[in-house]
Amino acid sequence: MGSITSEEQALALIEKGGSLAEAEVEKVYNGLKPLPSREFMFGSWNGGGFDTGHKGYEGLAKMKWAGKDFRSVDDVDPIMVFDNDGKRVWNEEWGHASRPRPLYLWTFTAATSILRFTAQRRLARMEEKVACGHIPPHAQEGDKSHGIDTDGELGLRVIDVQRIERVYRKLDLRIIPAFWTLYFLCSAIRSNVGLAQTMNITQKHDLASELNLGPKQISTGLALFYVCYVVFDLPSNLIMTRLSPRVWMSRIVIAVGIIGSCMAAMKAAWSFYLLRLLLGVVIAGMWPGMAYYLTLFYPPSRTGKRIGQYFTAAQVSAAVVGLVSAGFQKMDGLQGLVGFQWMFLLYGLVAICVGIGLLWWLPDRPLPPGETVDRTGWDKWIPQSRPALTGEDALIHYEDLTRVYRRPRWTLKDLWHVVIDWRLWPLFVMYFGVVGVGIGVQNYATVIIRATNSKLTGIELSLLSAPIWIMDLIAILLVTPFSDRFHHHRALFFSVPVCIQIAGLLMTTYAGSVANPWPRYGGLLLVGFGLGPTVPITMTWTNEIFQPRHGEVGVAAASALVSGLGNLGSILTTYALFQGWPTDARKGRKQYRKSTLVMVGILCLSILSAATMTLLLRYVGNGPNAKQVSSGSSTSEGEGVIVDGAARRELHERGLGRLWWSRR
Repeated sequence: MGSITSEEQALALIEKGGSLAEAEVEKVYNGLKPLPSREFMFGSWNGGGFDTGHKGYEGLAKMKWAGKDFRSVDDVDPIMVFDNDGKRVWNEEWGHASRPRPLYLWTFTAATSILRFTAQRRLARMEEKVACGHIPPHAQEGDKSHGIDTDGELGLRVIDVQRIERVYRKLDLRIIPAFWTLYFLCSAIRSNVGLAQTMNITQKHDLASELNLGPKQISTGLALFYVCYVVFDLPSNLIMTRLSPRVWMSRIVIAVGIIGSCMAAMKAAWSFYLLRLLLGVVIAGMWPGMAYYLTLFYPPSRTGKRIGQYFTAAQVSAAVVGLVSAGFQKMDGLQGLVGFQWMFLLYGLVAICVGIGLLWWLPDRPLPPGETVDRTGWDKWIPQSRPALTGEDALIHYEDLTRVYRRPRWTLKDLWHVVIDWRLWPLFVMYFGVVGVGIGVQNYATVIIRATNSKLTGIELSLLSAPIWIMDLIAILLVTPFSDRFHHHRALFFSVPVCIQIAGLLMTTYAGSVANPWPRYGGLLLVGFGLGPTVPITMTWTNEIFQPRHGEVGVAAASALVSGLGNLGSILTTYALFQGWPTDARKGRKQYRKSTLVMVGILCLSILSAATMTLLLRYVGNGPNAKQVSSGSSTSEGEGVIVDGAARRELHERGLGRLWWSRR
């Protein structure tokens, strides 16, 4: 009879069970041969251990450790556990394991304890397929310094979800304040025309009086901006994918500031038309570009809250600009400029300064650890910003969001596949309705309020417009974080606020009386509250659907098309409604009634589109279990591939876990 091999001795120890001497187990372990290949481990493995007194053995028992799942070398769930029903599930708290750089899979330091795995599938010649690994000495209780657990058995890095969250919070501090500031200024410059219509109106120093414009001409000027915005949104976003996103975003803000300053010099209708056209050209791509930029640093399911955070800048801008415009009206006549001219000039100059500062402030697209970019040509003359993350943080981000680091150049064929994707069009209709109502209210808020009470002065109108956007801001901060936590239910978080908008518009249309017009103003406050979350949720849903299917070009093109084409709703509400609808603008109890009812109609279409999208995703594809592809697989079809830790987590909703009231 031949000698017993180390493999047979290991199986004998497994059969023996109970408490074992560490030296006995280590001797057997050191005699085992390395596994033939990494692919040997692929599959779902049951877990067990040798009880040598190691604290890790007790910890695994307490967590009801079930084993490990290996889908590929770079895709491992190291902590599968049994739930209360005995079902094998993934333990999110222990994160996802990946292998960011080549490692020798079966090279170990001195062992203090042995863990064994048995495959659920069986081989023809052996009853079980067995592999052994160990917990090294430094991991007596699991080495979780800095939130990283080194899994000694395989050399894998198991990253704690809380550690990953800290990395994303660092990114928040770098990106969100910059985005908030630039969006505040660009929103103010874009929408100041609405305030200029009523500023110093009693002195006839308002926009219409100074430029000798009629209601139809003002509506035309407002609409021209959105025509250019629609046309140039997609080209701008596609250019951003090929150039530095940081530099392109800075270019947008500087150009908006220059055009905004020039609006102080408008003297006639032609200059009003020209500058509104140019403003639409230079600002195109800003809003979808910001959504695309976020997907370079965050998983799509985590972008809703962050889009909402900087989207509050538009609401604060609408509120603050309305309040500050009262001060600009006090400057009327200073240095020969009327109030609205001072407003355009100063906001434009501040935007130029901020745009230049963004070159140092915003980080550029992340690079894989150890990789650098050669600064050649025009790029070497542009200021360089510091990286968003460094050291261990950069490595953790690389492991968690590997997909954004794989960046092959897209082709026209890739772009065409995005354009013909049916998922684009329900999102477009959703955006069309909510952004049309939002821009309509933003541009005509003071006009609508004045229609409810003609005795209000210009300053009073400006002050009354501010609470509308405060309500908008409150709704954003309340709803968007929960829409991320329950990201499989985006349609619900979209549709409920839209219903609130509809209720508000109906109140604005029918409530109150001549003696008491304030219920109509209350309706506008409801509209503001309902508007808040809808635009961020639509953009986030676009990211979630198109990044897995089409990669980087999918996000850039889809967000631009949804935003650009959706702004046709803005053209409708600014050109064809309110002052652009002469018979509806006649003074009286029914003033603007038809315009508000048209907005109710397009909001109903938005709800219908959200419901349609939900049903189609469920029965056609791209639902919660949709495939995740790398950025290069823009048109591939077939079985899903989990490309990184974030993609794995996106298959599950976070729910109410790890909120402040649930933390121990």
